[in-house]
Amino acid sequence: MSTSKLSKIETGKLAPSPSDVERILTAIGVSEEVKVEYLEVARAAATEATAWRLVRRMGVHKAQEQTRSLESQMAVLRLFQPALIPGLLQTPEYIRAILSRHGLGEEVLSRTISARIDRQQVLYDSVKELNFVITEPVLRWRIVSAARMAEQLDRIFSLSRLPNIDVRIVSLSAPQQDIANHAFVIRDDRTVTVETVHAEVVVTDPRDVSLYVDKFDRFASVALTGDDMRSMLTDIRDGFLRERETG
Repeated sequence: MSTSKLSKIETGKLAPSPSDVERILTAIGVSEEVKVEYLEVARAAATEATAWRLVRRMGVHKAQEQTRSLESQMAVLRLFQPALIPGLLQTPEYIRAILSRHGLGEEVLSRTISARIDRQQVLYDSVKELNFVITEPVLRWRIVSAARMAEQLDRIFSLSRLPNIDVRIVSLSAPQQDIANHAFVIRDDRTVTVETVHAEVVVTDPRDVSLYVDKFDRFASVALTGDDMRSMLTDIRDGFLRERETG
């Protein structure tokens, strides 16, 4: 931890995250009993929302860089997405189409697109385990043209072949025992990030994190995987290609 960051925490100018608190407590050698007590307080305080307007004020590209830092430190990622192709799997054209809807200036837009593409390097880190569960409608939303959607699905197909990546699709025909409320990301079963309409919510209390882990596992258990998943990708991709040819 940098001395400037530690100074801001000590003077109350910066609220420490649970991981910051854990690192400090470990460094000063407190007992496990004391560590548990303080971490409980830190986690309760850290379950808060950061409004998107504040993220835009800070710089959306900087938020992407912060996320990249988190992803570089994690070992296991679980991502559930019922609305969009996950950012780590997006093509540059898909990224631009999504970010263009946030009213960013061209310079900020270009920097944010570049930052998101840089984040995708984590996909090729073979020591990390990356798990994605996507609902079928995500693959059919017309975010970009039919031709670009076909390219997007080809990218997912290709990435699903990497040994450290598991992509699953929840088919509309699969009986469901749960509700696809919203997207969320679980990192190392320690933190959950939830994106709502107005804000990003970070959850760190182990009891709450476990709720998201269970929800992810329920959807993963009924989702298509492996060749069955790739067969669905191919069928939907071919539909986009036929539409392009007849359009």
